[in-house]
Amino acid sequence: MTRFWTRLIVVLTVVLGLNYVAWRWSASLNWDAWWISVPLVIAETYSLIDVMLFGMTVWKLKLRKGAPEAPRDATVDVFITTYNEPLDMVMTTALAAQRIRHPHSTWILDDGSRAELKALAEEHGLGYVTRSEDWTSNFPRHAKAGNLNNALMQTHGEFLLILDADQIPEPDILEKTLGYFNNRRVALVQTPQYFSNVPPSDPLGSQAPLFYGPIQQGKDGWNAAFFCGSNAILRREALMQLGLVGYVKETEKSIRRALAASRSAIRQARKSADMESPLVAQVLDEVQVATLEAQQELDNGAPLGEITYRVRRRVDQAVQALVMADVSALQADLEEIAAMELAHVGEAGVPVVADDAVKRMAARDWSPLGALESVQAVLDALSVERNDEAQPVMPLATISVTEDMATAMRMHSMGWESVYHHEILAYGLAPEDLKTMLTQRLRWAQGTIQVMLRENPLVQRGLKIGQRLMYFATMWTYLSGYAAIIYFAAPIIYLLVGTLPVISLSTDFFIRFIPFMVVNQLLFAVAGRGISTWRGQQYSLALFPTWIKACSTAARNVWFGRPLGFAVTPKSRQSGGPSWSLIRPQIVVSALLAVAAVVGLVRLAAGLAEPLGTLVNVAWVIFDLAVMSVLVQAVRYKGFEPVPQAEPEERKSGGV
Repeated sequence: MTRFWTRLIVVLTVVLGLNYVAWRWSASLNWDAWWISVPLVIAETYSLIDVMLFGMTVWKLKLRKGAPEAPRDATVDVFITTYNEPLDMVMTTALAAQRIRHPHSTWILDDGSRAELKALAEEHGLGYVTRSEDWTSNFPRHAKAGNLNNALMQTHGEFLLILDADQIPEPDILEKTLGYFNNRRVALVQTPQYFSNVPPSDPLGSQAPLFYGPIQQGKDGWNAAFFCGSNAILRREALMQLGLVGYVKETEKSIRRALAASRSAIRQARKSADMESPLVAQVLDEVQVATLEAQQELDNGAPLGEITYRVRRRVDQAVQALVMADVSALQADLEEIAAMELAHVGEAGVPVVADDAVKRMAARDWSPLGALESVQAVLDALSVERNDEAQPVMPLATISVTEDMATAMRMHSMGWESVYHHEILAYGLAPEDLKTMLTQRLRWAQGTIQVMLRENPLVQRGLKIGQRLMYFATMWTYLSGYAAIIYFAAPIIYLLVGTLPVISLSTDFFIRFIPFMVVNQLLFAVAGRGISTWRGQQYSLALFPTWIKACSTAARNVWFGRPLGFAVTPKSRQSGGPSWSLIRPQIVVSALLAVAAVVGLVRLAAGLAEPLGTLVNVAWVIFDLAVMSVLVQAVRYKGFEPVPQAEPEERKSGGV
């Protein structure tokens, strides 16, 4: 019955939304103020697409009743990833993992290589893994993804339970999830991330009940529930297959780039070489033919190793021919020098070559081999070895600062299935101050945008249309920062100068806008089945500077190679008092909104503004300020203070 009502409201939302936005584009734009009118309708169109993607997500809500019985013989490695977290925190999680009831091995993956943590692990019978010697050279470390990839090569469990250093698992976490893997196509089971240090008011918006609920359940219905970095169980077979396929793809890309670059180098060599030399021209022709044939073999699916061997062998033979020609030319030149008559003997009795001989020697083309130096340098990249990585096979994706989404998307594109198990089976620690929370949200957003720019799901082979849209929906939400600026600017502009972005606030406007907004909010309420979504709505708008920064920095990183930077989210509250500078842009916007509301009311009292337009925009300002108010709570938040529990009677009386 819940699915019926959800789908009905989705249809109403889409119909009313399309009706409103189509009318806005066709009949309401104020072209005299196009500079705000057009951006506003673009922002509204963005929001309509956003809500349509949400509607599609919850269209196929999958409410699972639980996993089948877990196979007793399944071997499991529990990975606890850590870098610089406090030792007591890591050990608390590790010892809790050790108590998981299903047979398993517990491993601490210490990317900080701390001797004291290694000693604690050995003391308690825990496995300890740090980077192998392959990573000691100047190779990319790939943060958490690199840590996990390294551990995969040093362990053997059929399944992997991945936990962050602060995520304390329940003893039955494997018993309640491993049964899903009875389906041989299931590669991932994701459970919610829940935080034990968050008060009911959730001032930093940490719990995300909408995402770890209707959104993931909806994605699950489309076989697109994705890996969230922790509290997840993965099938090693799927990861290793992913790594091998990725290795082949990266090697093929490298070979294609090298072949294309070699052809460019040959063109340059033709310009710089002595083309009057038949030998040089012949060798360049041979190398060009070799690269073209290699490209054709690559397109036909020939083995990469054979392609690289053959083309390198032909180039080496061409270079050898030039070397022999150089040696012969050098020998002839030396004989010519020996036969030359000396002009005179210097004062010290040293023979001096005549000036005309020097001129003839300088004019000679001494090294036709130089014409192929650049070509040979480029073709050095023709190798099936990934010499730029610590290990050739990287099962978890390394294309972004967050390894989870890209890894899941690649598994789905290869035909694997995923499961979202909606039960809290691990308890973590959320950020306890605004600075840490902003660092965390920025990293999440940057990683998501990196994936969108590098491997856009809309064009990825192997994904079904529903999966494409489910991944794209998550990426699309992080573009909201740009729309938020327009939503803040529009009422400010009207209240200050009276410029309306629509032709008029007529009946046509309200009979389209109000039903759409009401049904839109109703959709979130029904899909959430009583879950409060207000905190999430607040942060989706209030963190607009973070979302914009994430989009711009990720784009610079992907397109121009600019460093992105990576910071491990601190697991404890950072020292210092409230830091209002962290929300300086939001403070400026809030001040402008408040001033605009006052000015608008003054203009209304003076008869300089329309009552309806002023009241509508003042209400809009009040809504925006209510959204921003969450940041005041966030800045002033002093961390979680649990309510003291009453002492049990048996303890008061001295009982055990």
